[in-house]
Amino acid sequence: MRTVRNVHERIVPAPADRVGALLDRVSAPDDPLFPAPVWPAMVLDRPLGVGADGGHGRVRYRVTAYVPGRSVRFDTTGRAMGQGYHRLDVEPLGPDRCRVVHVLELAMPMGPFLQWKAAIQPVHDTMIEEVFDNIERAALGRPPLVPTRRPPRALLANRLFWARPRAVPVPSAARLLHEAVPRPDFADAWSMPLPPGMPRDPREWRQVLPFPVRGIADHELMVGKDAAHLDFRSSIVIEDDTVTLATAVRLHNMRGRLYFAVAGVAHPYMVRLMLRRAHRRLAFAVRPAGERNAGASRGAASPPELRR
Repeated sequence: MRTVRNVHERIVPAPADRVGALLDRVSAPDDPLFPAPVWPAMVLDRPLGVGADGGHGRVRYRVTAYVPGRSVRFDTTGRAMGQGYHRLDVEPLGPDRCRVVHVLELAMPMGPFLQWKAAIQPVHDTMIEEVFDNIERAALGRPPLVPTRRPPRALLANRLFWARPRAVPVPSAARLLHEAVPRPDFADAWSMPLPPGMPRDPREWRQVLPFPVRGIADHELMVGKDAAHLDFRSSIVIEDDTVTLATAVRLHNMRGRLYFAVAGVAHPYMVRLMLRRAHRRLAFAVRPAGERNAGASRGAASPPELRR
C-alpha cells in the first residue's frame, strides 16, 4: 500500500462567512465551486450533510463530517482511488481574509497508485485549483489574478475519458424530424448527458452538423439536405438533461440504396464523433461556475460586477 497526502490552500481576501456560504452549496444545482462541466460534477443523493452519498466521475464517497460554513469531509466508499478521505475547510484569518484548505489522504494499492501518479493527480490538482478560482470569482466578483492553467496531462485525460454517446431510440420529442420523414428507410439516435452549465438551447448546438437549418422548435433544431438519390434530416433534441442527435433517411432509388450501403457503415462513427466533439467544445466554452452561480450565495450579496 502507498499513502498519498495531497494538500492545496489559498488565502482569499474575503470574509470567512461569505466563502463558507459558498461551501454550503457544494453539490447543489447552483453549486458555485465545482468546475463543471469541464470536469465531472459532484452529485450527492441528498442535500449536503452527514450521510449524503455520491461522488464525481468514478470517485465515490460519503459525507462523514460537516460544519456549515466551515468544513466538510468526504470518506471514500468505492475502490477507484483507494481508501481514505478528502476535506475542504474555511479558516478565518480576520474580518476580511480567510484560508481555504483542501486535503486528500488515501491509502492505495500499487496499481491505483501508479494510475494516480500518471494520470489522476494532474486532473485532481487542476480541479482543486479551479475550485479555488471559483471561490474568488464568486466571493470577490472578479476572476483570480492568476487563473489556473490546465496542464497537458490533465487535458489529455479529460479528452480520453470524456463521456461518449450511447445509442437510444429516436425520441418522441423530435417532432420536426418525425413530421419531415414519417416513414424513414433508416433512423438512429445518439444521446449524451448535459452536466450543469451546458447549454439547453438547441440553437447553440447548431455546429454539430454543417447542413442547412430546416426547422427550429422549442427543444429541437433540425438540419438536412435533399438530393436525387436520398433525403436526410438530423435533429438536435434537448430534453431531460440530455442532448440527442437523431437522423432519418429516405432512399429514392437504387443509387441511393447503393450509396447508403457504404455511407451507412461510416454514419454511426461519424455522428458519434461530431456529437462528442461538439459536447466537449461547448463545455469548455461555458462560463465558470463561480460566475454562473455567484449571485445565489446565502448570506452574501452578489458582487456588483456580477449583478450587471
